[in-house]
Amino acid sequence: MQTIHELSAAWAQLKEGQPKLRIKEAATKLGVSEVELVQTLDGATRLTEDWPGLFAEIENLGYVMALTRNESVVHERKGEYHNISFKGHVGLVLDPNIDLRIFPGRFGYAFAVPVQNPRGELLSVQFFDAYGTAVHKIYVMNEDGKAAYHSLVEKFKHGNQSEKIQVKEGVQPADYEMNEDVDSEAFLNDWAALKDTHDFYPLIRKYKLKRTKALELAEGRFSDRVDNSATEKMLEKAAEQQVSIMVFVSSGAVIQIHTGEVNKIKKMDNWLNVLDPEFNLHLREDHIAKSWIVEKPTEDGIVTSLEIFDENNNNIATFFGARKPGKPELQSWRDLIAEIKNEQVAA
Repeated sequence: MQTIHELSAAWAQLKEGQPKLRIKEAATKLGVSEVELVQTLDGATRLTEDWPGLFAEIENLGYVMALTRNESVVHERKGEYHNISFKGHVGLVLDPNIDLRIFPGRFGYAFAVPVQNPRGELLSVQFFDAYGTAVHKIYVMNEDGKAAYHSLVEKFKHGNQSEKIQVKEGVQPADYEMNEDVDSEAFLNDWAALKDTHDFYPLIRKYKLKRTKALELAEGRFSDRVDNSATEKMLEKAAEQQVSIMVFVSSGAVIQIHTGEVNKIKKMDNWLNVLDPEFNLHLREDHIAKSWIVEKPTEDGIVTSLEIFDENNNNIATFFGARKPGKPELQSWRDLIAEIKNEQVAA
């Protein structure tokens, strides 16, 4: 097992040949987790595992950039952390700009990290799961937040800064064991009786279904498989028609949500990007293996989503029309999705 010093030396050698290599890719090449590399950085400070306390303190940082990613997409949103609460196994940040669902039971480590980039030093707070994978990062975006950042570091500094982190091996286990012998009629009847989109996860958990399996069972009734170009078409149409959308991205421990219009859509190689001043999305379009248009009944009428998955049936991102509970979804969003669906059928 490498010591912190040995790992730092190996990373330095790797950077000599690949100076622009990002830390996530460097960790993969070195056969370690990202958090293990973070621990070797000059100025990195391990923080305590007081998740509610840390997030309450983050509100004092002011204007920041929140970043949540998975293997296929990076979701970046600028704003402030407000209306922070933790109850049971779920935490919430409810602000028009920074909108998060937090599952602290899946957190493992937190670090305060000064990050060097071409524009100078960015101060950050970074959260990792027990396997060492980054699940959420927060970057201070103005001078006013720096004093609050240093105060946070002193307040939540971990008592042990020298011992090398021992991450768990393998991957995060599934929430439940999958059922291969489901009563599809009963499942679809329960789907038809949904009252809220938030009831969908409890529904598939009840029947012990993977989400993609649930969509396959509902095909032709509540779901339609569409071409994997649907996401690009949707974003381009939303920008052109000025349709406000919601973009959900999960790291497994945090779900980050953007609500609003998207404007600058740009493709670069395999990356499909939204490059707006307050919201950036970077999506590996070549990772999209399955795309579904999905309808869920609610007390406010049908709610329609576009859901995309990788080759291992992991959810990459989910898109909705912008909406609030108690209000029907935007007709402009329904029309946009209908256009995409009709194009797929015509093709």
